[in-house]
Amino acid sequence: MKHIALLGSTGSIGRQVLDVVSRLRNRLKVVSLAAHRNVELLAEQVREFRPALVTIGSEADAERLRELLGDADGPQIEWGPSGLERAATLPEVDAVVVSVAGTVGLAPTLAAISAGKDIALASKEVLVAAGSLVTKLVEERGVQLLPIDSEHSAVLQCLRGEDRKTVRKLILTASGGAFKDYPLADLATVTVEQALAHPTWSMGRKITIDSATLMNKVLEIIEARWLFGIEAARIEVVIHPQSIVHSMVEFDDGSVIAQMGMPDMRLPIQYALLYPERIDTGLPRLNIAAQGKLDFTEPDPARYPALGLAYEAIERGGTMPAMMNAANETAVGMFLDGKIGFLDIYRITRKVMDCHSPIQDPDLDQVLEADTWARERAAQITEAHIV
Repeated sequence: MKHIALLGSTGSIGRQVLDVVSRLRNRLKVVSLAAHRNVELLAEQVREFRPALVTIGSEADAERLRELLGDADGPQIEWGPSGLERAATLPEVDAVVVSVAGTVGLAPTLAAISAGKDIALASKEVLVAAGSLVTKLVEERGVQLLPIDSEHSAVLQCLRGEDRKTVRKLILTASGGAFKDYPLADLATVTVEQALAHPTWSMGRKITIDSATLMNKVLEIIEARWLFGIEAARIEVVIHPQSIVHSMVEFDDGSVIAQMGMPDMRLPIQYALLYPERIDTGLPRLNIAAQGKLDFTEPDPARYPALGLAYEAIERGGTMPAMMNAANETAVGMFLDGKIGFLDIYRITRKVMDCHSPIQDPDLDQVLEADTWARERAAQITEAHIV
């Protein structure tokens, strides 16, 4: 029995993690749950999975949760950043699933690693903002850092049993998002609803917008650099609209190994939680003959200008990736709120990057300061109408 902590239980990934757990109750036990503010859904999850500890974003929501549960024998209830760290470091926890949005997941991830917990990582921001800090601590503590992203899970599976010295390049696939075939001249006027209409994946709002801009691949390139120790110059992206091939690895002899499967996040979640075992839990299976064909094209720089930011952020190093991520997250939030246009997401992120001189070899406080500065600067740029 593996005991897990789930940070971000009410989000899209968190809900799918619990679906996987429900299929593997003889193998997986939820010890702690953490959510931001969806009190009602969190209460339902507590009733079903009976964790020992549960935490939520604010003290007011914690009080509301106590009222909803109304059980003297219920879980310990905490709130705020300290609650997140407590949920991630309970002695009985074996592995921590990190699926919270933004850099809020960074401190509890580091705390969990320090406490000797394995990490199943879905939050891109953890490695994007502080890859050096995280991977160094993982090595020191001797814990496992396993990706939940479908692309990185695919790479992990392709590399299993292989000599990484023979890897020529990693090839991450991208669906192309909602506007893969949209007229370029019309992108300035697309709506939020249009951007959220992802053709193949069911994801949260923020990552769906990142898929449309290809910023999700920018973040994944940086993640892959830290997860697999491959320099950015040997990490490529191809557009694959069917989302059946999740990533590929090319080796020195010219062989290319690909991992394929249905576009269902429960597959990489289960692989991370049971690694390296594979068990049939009734998840959808791929009928390759029914697919008909699989298409691959190079991304168009005019349609996806954000893609180049990955290589620049890695080259400039230090706090630049954290700053870039924070600026993009802020811009996406403003787009979702109707304050800016779709194309302004990239423009704001670009302008913030141009204003930033990265601090090299930052500690956690400096990473978080860069994150805060970038969010404030992105808001200032918008308010001054200089997008």
